[in-house]
Amino acid sequence: MSYELFTGLALFSLVSSITPGPNNLMLMASGANFGFRRTLPHMVGVALGFTAMVILVGLGLVGLFEMYPVSYELLKVVSIVYLGYLAWRIATAAAPAGDTQEQIDRGRPITFFQAVLFQWVNPKAWTMALTSLTVYAPSQDLWAVLAVALVFGTINLPCVSTWTLMGLHLQRLLTSRRRLVAFNFTMAVLLVGSLYPVLLD
Repeated sequence: MSYELFTGLALFSLVSSITPGPNNLMLMASGANFGFRRTLPHMVGVALGFTAMVILVGLGLVGLFEMYPVSYELLKVVSIVYLGYLAWRIATAAAPAGDTQEQIDRGRPITFFQAVLFQWVNPKAWTMALTSLTVYAPSQDLWAVLAVALVFGTINLPCVSTWTLMGLHLQRLLTSRRRLVAFNFTMAVLLVGSLYPVLLD
């Protein structure tokens, strides 16, 4: 990969990773509700999950959509349902503590494996993966695909960490339950709003 191509890929990775999207919105909400340490598995899951996704898509997994068009429609439905579920979790994250299992579950951040799996139903992740592979690894050569994945994996983690830190600093303002509930509800609405491109497709 030439220096010019590498520079373009790094810039695309930085811009696409640092801009708002479902991952970053959820991480900011998690940072505000659970802190940096408890959100760490979520952050690592996003970075490693997306890196693995780029590799698998680059090696031909996207061809399944061409062979079985219904699989793409199924993915859209799963994306909408799962994002709706995650929006509900964020909106109810500030529920009062209690002894019931339902109340305990509400106080748990997203796990590493949930974050990894979420990349496959994240519309922005698909756009990032397909665009980067089409532009920077059009031949689908193994080494080119791995280079794209490595650049994204290296740049993505610091970017998503920034959003968690933003949420962590917001804790200074979210000093009452009313403010935290309002913040979580706003994050949930924005997360649902991120489905807009999917619904139009």
